[in-house]
Amino acid sequence: MRLLVKSRLPKFTKNQSRLLINSFDFIGINYYSARYVSDAPELRNARSSFSTDALANFSYTRQGKAIGLNIGSDWLYVYPKGFRDFLLYTKEKYNNPLIYITENGINDYDDPSLSLEESLLDIYRIDYHYRHLYYLQEAMKNGVNVKGYFVWSLLDNFEWPFGYTMRFGLNFVDYKNGLKRYPKLSALWFKDFLNKELKYQNSL
Repeated sequence: MRLLVKSRLPKFTKNQSRLLINSFDFIGINYYSARYVSDAPELRNARSSFSTDALANFSYTRQGKAIGLNIGSDWLYVYPKGFRDFLLYTKEKYNNPLIYITENGINDYDDPSLSLEESLLDIYRIDYHYRHLYYLQEAMKNGVNVKGYFVWSLLDNFEWPFGYTMRFGLNFVDYKNGLKRYPKLSALWFKDFLNKELKYQNSL
């Protein structure tokens, strides 16, 4: 980073550097997707910015094949194995820090043509979380120090420049009828999953 970013990096005294060691309570990780990376030395001649500093090109496809299934946003391709790989990398690179998964989830497009009942049948979201929790467990079996996992998100919400056209929630928000909330199939699945996990932990 020092070699690439150079003078744009802040400078710290030795005392300040010592204060930074172990100065965090935990590392928060948001994981949704993954990309292929390739070397891009030509970016050395581009205007310096955070988007060119890594001297790398990013893509969701390689040799015409996507890294995973694309459901909603054009930036979200489902690749659960990358979740485990990223956690293992963080463990090895940063001395096994305490980690909380602060966001993990998948979206779909708001489709006004669907009935309420149809809108609640988000089987793909159950599959997404099932697979990501599986690889999270694999990472933890390999010693990654994860202490919490937060689904993104509890409710359908305002999604950056896409507004209310995207739905990430475990619970459906009816924007046309007083913001009434209805649990999607994924919310019921997650509730069942947590109840089973609680019973298992209590039996130990």
